[in-house]
Amino acid sequence: MLSTVKSLLRRHPMIAAVPLIAVGLGVAAANWSESRADAAKAPEAEVKLVRTMKVEARAIAEGYSAIGEIRPRHESDMGFRVSGKLIERKVDVGASVKKGDLLARLEDQDYRNRLLSAKADQAAAQAVLVEAEAAADRSRTLLAKGFTTRANHQVAEKNLRSAEAKLDSANVALAMAEDQLRYTELHADFDGVVTQVSAEPGQIVNTGQVILRLADPNEKDAVFSIAEAAFANPAREGELPKVTVSLLSNPAISALGTVREIAPVADEATRTYKVKVSIANAADEMRFGASVEGRVANETKPVVVLPGGALFDSAGKPAVWVVDPASQVKLKPIIVARYETDRVIVSDGLGEGDIVVTAGVNRLRENQKVRFEGEE
Repeated sequence: MLSTVKSLLRRHPMIAAVPLIAVGLGVAAANWSESRADAAKAPEAEVKLVRTMKVEARAIAEGYSAIGEIRPRHESDMGFRVSGKLIERKVDVGASVKKGDLLARLEDQDYRNRLLSAKADQAAAQAVLVEAEAAADRSRTLLAKGFTTRANHQVAEKNLRSAEAKLDSANVALAMAEDQLRYTELHADFDGVVTQVSAEPGQIVNTGQVILRLADPNEKDAVFSIAEAAFANPAREGELPKVTVSLLSNPAISALGTVREIAPVADEATRTYKVKVSIANAADEMRFGASVEGRVANETKPVVVLPGGALFDSAGKPAVWVVDPASQVKLKPIIVARYETDRVIVSDGLGEGDIVVTAGVNRLRENQKVRFEGEE
């Protein structure tokens, strides 16, 4: 009998599957009944508890800082107006000099010889002029008495004018020789401090070659290299801000300065703009070359300040959740002016009075019902 059943199952396998199908349908019916029961018991959509703030646009203090150095406002490269051999340099770097002080001197023998030659030429021209004047006086007398011709008188007058011209030329040459001799000494044009020397005694220097650099210590600038972004949002168009300049080595030493010059072209290497700040009443400790920090505080245009936790990423762009009058949240894109350590400065995208979610933003979805802190 058993062998007969086994043989029948091998010939008709569908006969064995009938009980299994029946069992499966029974289990599916039971699960469907349980699902209907669970659906009947499901609670209403959950209302999320969030923290919010009301949008209020206002101007905020916006500070910038940069590192620079102290430089003289007036600085001149000093050089000789003639060429020659440098035989003496009276000052070194850091020396304080007064207007008219001797700074350096060239070998002057050649220029003294030129001066002697010019003086001799002047004496010869004066002698020729005296002779020409006497000849012209005689010619006038003889012409008046009829003892000479008018042609001879004209020659005498011509010789007189030529002698006068030669004397004038000799006088100019003498003045030039005196100037060139005087130019062999280099004197300070103003009270200042020597900040650089570029030539040593024994060196042959050319006309105009820099011997040393002289700076005025009374007027100082703080020079900074500023990025282009710092000029993007000035507080008031056309108004240059006040800058507080302080020493890096001693921040207690500071002075108030005013921006007096902004380079119109960016530096080719750094792509920054050179800004010069004129410092009023700079302390003596602010020496040339000292490193300083410059700080400026401006008031921005009205912006919205949100905590960093309010920001939500929407397809790679910044957005925030805004609560509508029905206590449902909507995702709203915004424009961020800048990111700071613990807050976000929003320049556009939000309206006055909007309710923005500041905590719990990652648990929300579009049209999610929310309640605020303190609400039941």
